[in-house]
Amino acid sequence: MRAPFEPMRISPAPLALLTPEEMGRADAMAPGLGVPGSELMHHAGWAVAHAILKRTRPCRVLVLAGPGNNGGDGYVAARLLAERGWPVRVAALAPPRPGSDAALAAAGWRGPMAAFDPAEARRADIVVDAVFGAGLSRDVGGLVAETLAAARRIVAVDVPSGLDGALGIARGQVAPAWLTVTFFRLKPGHLLLPGRDLCGETVLADIGMPQAVLEAIQPRIFANGPGLWQLPRLTAASHKYTRGHLTVIGGAEMVGAARLAAEAARRGGAGLVTIAARGSFDAYRVGAPGTMISDAPLPALLTDVRRRVWVCGPGLGPDAARACLLLLLAAGRLVVGDADLFTAFAAQPEALRGTAVLTPHAGEFARAFGPPGPDRIAACRAAAASTGAVVLLKGADTIIAAPDGRVAINGSAPPWLATAGAGDVLAGLVGALLAQGMPAWDAACAAAYLHGRAAVLAGEGLVVEDLLPALRDAIGETIRNSRTVQEIHAKTARQSL
Repeated sequence: MRAPFEPMRISPAPLALLTPEEMGRADAMAPGLGVPGSELMHHAGWAVAHAILKRTRPCRVLVLAGPGNNGGDGYVAARLLAERGWPVRVAALAPPRPGSDAALAAAGWRGPMAAFDPAEARRADIVVDAVFGAGLSRDVGGLVAETLAAARRIVAVDVPSGLDGALGIARGQVAPAWLTVTFFRLKPGHLLLPGRDLCGETVLADIGMPQAVLEAIQPRIFANGPGLWQLPRLTAASHKYTRGHLTVIGGAEMVGAARLAAEAARRGGAGLVTIAARGSFDAYRVGAPGTMISDAPLPALLTDVRRRVWVCGPGLGPDAARACLLLLLAAGRLVVGDADLFTAFAAQPEALRGTAVLTPHAGEFARAFGPPGPDRIAACRAAAASTGAVVLLKGADTIIAAPDGRVAINGSAPPWLATAGAGDVLAGLVGALLAQGMPAWDAACAAAYLHGRAAVLAGEGLVVEDLLPALRDAIGETIRNSRTVQEIHAKTARQSL
């Protein structure tokens, strides 16, 4: 577990994630591209050994080796640590298949062997979990689970044994790792919960996999971050109308929700923000400088074609949300749907077709689309395909799915972002980025990242009022970092000429 909260740091280059099936395809393609499997295995074993060498002094190490490639990586790591004088023993669950790369790696181990049992694990200071990789499709239990549970500190190869690399769920009993070393590209299970926590500190190692395999595989799942999208840029010709006009529909009673969404939209860069007040004009007007308040009927507001983007749902009430959405969709507006909209159209996802972005939390998602089940990525993809909207499933590991099948997993949010009103801020931020011309998937991804990053910058003890001013710092930080990356790329390109 990482404490205090520190988001997994991922450079712009490896934002693409590979499922276990895709990683298997990459491994199979590598020899045809000039990189044999034995070379990849050697580099993977070295990455595991190097990660251990960097983090601790020599100590007693037990490598638990499975019969597959994961076990082969473990044999290589054992040999490299032993060559540096570390006391290392290997416990084999089963021998590798004869003639395999793992068998070649096992043959290179000349050190002591140990029994594969809990007593041996208890005697070691570090247990290297090289038993099962990310593609395991059955539950872990029995001797393997008991032995790993006895370990004091685990270094996992690829994933902790039993962690589903595609879904991030535990299959059977999974012992949490102190450190996980994985290769070439992260897998969804490294970012999805509970996988993210079970992995502990996660190191992504370059093992020499040919980059050409990515062109063949064409990954469709990504880690969310600034390399995946670019925030709108202002020019000398920019003015408030070019930055877009966002309208938030305000409910008659829960006025705070719409006000939070509107303030987030202003801080997110929208040039003009209006709250369309429904029966509470005075309540919305108080303390809202910079936000326009209108009590004009919705049809009248829709005659202004500049009002392209709307937020519908926060604090609105189900009946009003239903009526308003039908008007907005009939007028062809871009709609960010949130909160009461999912109650209004419970079990009627087809009625949400035509919205631009939907931002449910888990309960709201289940209300509209049914329980997501263990494969939340597939559930979000299905919801996006059925509605034609980008679906942002809020949570500590927010999933953003586009109708074309692209998916991003966001890991920037700290635990203290779970506070009342945070979802309203997110809806307003998505709307602001849409109003500035960002495509729907990019806007949803960027908003999710900035939302989490602002919470990190605001610090623990956050209430939603702290989140709003922190958005400025999160946006500024992201733009500065993006410029730095672009300058580095430009300098590299010049030097290569």
